[in-house]
Amino acid sequence: MESRLEELVEEAKGGNRDALQEVIQGVQDRIYNLAVRMLWHPEDAEDATQEILVKIVTRLGSFRGESAFTTWCHRIACNHLLTTRKRRAERAELSLELFEEDVASGLAYAERVSPVQPEQDLLAKEVMIACIQGVLLCLDRRQRVAFILGVVYELDGNRGGYVLGITPEAYRKRLSRAKTLVRGFLLRTCGLVNEANPCRCERQIPYAMKSRLVNPQRLLFATHSADSERDGQVPACLRDMDEVQRLTTLFRQPEYRAPNTFVERLKGLMAAEGLG
Repeated sequence: MESRLEELVEEAKGGNRDALQEVIQGVQDRIYNLAVRMLWHPEDAEDATQEILVKIVTRLGSFRGESAFTTWCHRIACNHLLTTRKRRAERAELSLELFEEDVASGLAYAERVSPVQPEQDLLAKEVMIACIQGVLLCLDRRQRVAFILGVVYELDGNRGGYVLGITPEAYRKRLSRAKTLVRGFLLRTCGLVNEANPCRCERQIPYAMKSRLVNPQRLLFATHSADSERDGQVPACLRDMDEVQRLTTLFRQPEYRAPNTFVERLKGLMAAEGLG
């Protein structure tokens, strides 16, 4: 796939509009998935993805093949996401300590209300994804992006350091710190990671609805278009995995499909750049 993308890049740089559209389609899902995990809300991720793709298109001529094209795109995307304005979910300024209190409040609230019956499986899936991605929001942006690159995209020290513009050692330290924070929180709170914990996604539904984290009439994650093999369902074999596998599995899914709108939106830009 990478070699084909780089062939298309060369054709696009030569003015082939169809090739440029294929380039956009080839990277938009990975950019969008990165943006969702950084910004939490799909609409904010869509806006950020659009902005990033504009930068990729306008800077395409500067790609010299010194890294893989997708790595080069990650570098542009991460720089944008680290410097862009705070989006709606980030303004809440979550912390792992406050999140842990919310988990306890959700369990206490569940004891006082009737369980949710309609669409419970779907709502539990929404809670699970919103919660797992909410954990990422508790990290600062530098830790968050390092965690996503290292855990979701499995970038090693050299590639991760290149993407973030830091040394491989600095990237590994940042990733290790983020992993330690996330692991500690989930081991203390999450029943999916540590079965000794009382928290279960379905038990958090009433509190999530009360606090408006989940809106049954407008689900953000559970019904989002995703790769069918990584659509946000908890694997049946999760309990058979070791701790590291559980953590990585939870954060690597779902693998979203980007809204099929970016090519159309960028057509005007392509024409302006003389690519159409």
